[in-house]
Amino acid sequence: MARLLVKLEGFENGVIELNLGINRLGRSRKNNFQIDHPTISATHCEIKLTGEGVILRDCDSTNGTFVGGQRVKEARLSAGQTLRLGDVELLVESTDVTIAIPKFDVPQPAPPVVLDDGSLLCPRHPRAPVTHQCTHCREVLCDACVHQLRRRGGKVLKLCPVCSHLCEPLGGERKKKKSLFGFLHKTVKLPFLGHSRKGE
Repeated sequence: MARLLVKLEGFENGVIELNLGINRLGRSRKNNFQIDHPTISATHCEIKLTGEGVILRDCDSTNGTFVGGQRVKEARLSAGQTLRLGDVELLVESTDVTIAIPKFDVPQPAPPVVLDDGSLLCPRHPRAPVTHQCTHCREVLCDACVHQLRRRGGKVLKLCPVCSHLCEPLGGERKKKKSLFGFLHKTVKLPFLGHSRKGE
């Protein structure tokens, strides 16, 4: 991680290990790093550490913030530069940023149980039959496992809870049975529907 070396007697270890985000430096104890010196303001400056670099910003200090001998309001810091807060010098030893993303072990479910007729039981819901399979990770799922997302227009997307890819029904999508009323509605046009009665 980025480090500053403080050239001031009595400063603990003489090293400031910057944290990700904003690091405030000054004479007050409320800062992230306290440098108790009369030429340093209560909150003298802040150093922002991100994955894109190290940015220094002066916080309207009385005696100023200097980089390479030049007074600055804001500046990008590089390794090897000399930074001065009031009369206190600091060396920018490193501007390296390490962002560690923790790895989480996702517990894997037990394999599905195969019944005598060849059908499968869901590994997450042992009493439910397997109805779907993910098109990406090939995970087998029951109806309770599948995440359903309704889109505009009424179409429902069926998504895998493991990888969020599309799921397809095992054995193909079952067509819905047409009702007698639906059949009649599409095939028979009734002349009296949608028209007002004459003579009223």
